[in-house]
Amino acid sequence: MYTKSVLLVKYGEISLRKGNRAHFEHALLDTLRLRLKGMENIRVAREQGRFLIENTAGDLDTAAVVPLIKDVFGITGFCYAIKTSERDLARLAEIGRDFFIKNLPEHVKNFRVETKRSDKNYPSTSTEISATIGEVIFMAKDEKLAVELRRPEITLWVEIRNDVYFYVNSLRGVGGLPYGSSGKGVLLLSGGFDSPVAGYLTARRGVEIVAVYFHSPPFTSERAADKARDLAAQLAKFAGKIRLYIVPFTDIQVFLKSNVAEEKLTIFLKRAMLRVASRVAKKENALCLVTGDSIGQVASQTIHSLAAVETAAFLPILRPLAAMDKQDIIDMAEKIGTYEISVRPYEDCCTVFVAKHPENKPNATIIEAMEARFLAELSKLSDIAINDTQICEFRL
Repeated sequence: MYTKSVLLVKYGEISLRKGNRAHFEHALLDTLRLRLKGMENIRVAREQGRFLIENTAGDLDTAAVVPLIKDVFGITGFCYAIKTSERDLARLAEIGRDFFIKNLPEHVKNFRVETKRSDKNYPSTSTEISATIGEVIFMAKDEKLAVELRRPEITLWVEIRNDVYFYVNSLRGVGGLPYGSSGKGVLLLSGGFDSPVAGYLTARRGVEIVAVYFHSPPFTSERAADKARDLAAQLAKFAGKIRLYIVPFTDIQVFLKSNVAEEKLTIFLKRAMLRVASRVAKKENALCLVTGDSIGQVASQTIHSLAAVETAAFLPILRPLAAMDKQDIIDMAEKIGTYEISVRPYEDCCTVFVAKHPENKPNATIIEAMEARFLAELSKLSDIAINDTQICEFRL
C-alpha cells in the first residue's frame, strides 16, 4: 500500500464532447506533457475523466508544477490531492481524516465529505463512504467541527477510481479549449489594448493564433514594433507559441492618403490590412481572421464601418470583443499581462494619418466602387509588403 501527493487536473466542456472528445483530451494531454518535459520522474496520464500528474518516485512537488501549467487553455481546475492504493474503508477513513485535518484552516467550523465512486465495483456506496469518513473526522475533532451537508465551509472530496484520491484545496484554471484544437486564425495585432485581448480570448477557444502587425516607419518607431513583439511574446505564455508577421505598411498608407478622401482613409486602410492578413492566412492555412473591434468604440467600428470593411477579407472575421465595454477590455488586459505593454507611449500605424472627422456611416457599395479604380496598384504594393515581411517566433 502507498500514499503520496499528486495533482488532479480537471477539464470542463471537453468532457461534454462525444465523438471527438478523445481529440481534445489528447491535445490537452500533449500540452501538459510539453510544459512539464524538463521535470524528472513526472507522469501525466488520463484517469477516468481527469488528468493525473504524479512523481513516479514519490510525492509531487506541486509548488514547482502548478506555475508551469496554470495558464494552459482547457483546464478548469487543479486539485491538490493525495493518492492511495488502499481499498479498505476503515483505513481509507483514517487516511482521509489525517489528510483533512492537516489541510483544515483554523477558522472553519463545519464541513462535509463528498464522494464520487467511479469504480462501481467498490463494495460501499458513495453515501456510505462519505458517512464513514465524516464520522471519523467528527470524532477526531471532539465534535467541535459540525457536519453541514448543504453549505459547508469546507469539503473533503473523495474519488474512488483505480486508486483512491482525497483533496480539499483546488486552484481554478483558465478554462476554454486546448490550444490548436479548433484550427488556426490570423490576428490583426496592434499596439493597443484591444487586439491582444481578442487574441487571448480566441486562443482560449482553441484557435491557434498567427499575428500580423503593420509597421509604418518612419511614421512609427522601431519601439512600436517592439511593443508588438512583446505582446506576441506575452500571448505565447498562454498559447505556448505565437508566430508574428511584421508587415511594412508605409507605402500602402502613403498611396491611400494620396488617392482617397481624408474622411474615408481609415476605412480603406483597414480594408488593405484585411487583404494582406487574408493572404497571410492563406499561406498559414488559417481559416479565419481575428480583430479587436468593439462595436461603436470609434468611428471605424460602427456597424456601418464594419460592414464596409469586412468585404475586403477572403475569410470569416472573428470579433470576440464586439459586445465588450472598454473598461472590460482594459480589465482583461491587466489580467493577462498585456496592459503594461500596450500602455507604452509608442504609436502604431493605426494612429498615422487619422482624419479629424472620419466618416462613421460609409456605404459598402460606394467604398468598393472607389477601391476598384486603384485596386491593381494597391495589390502590387501589397505584394511588395508581403515579400518584405519579417517573421518572428515566440515560445513559452
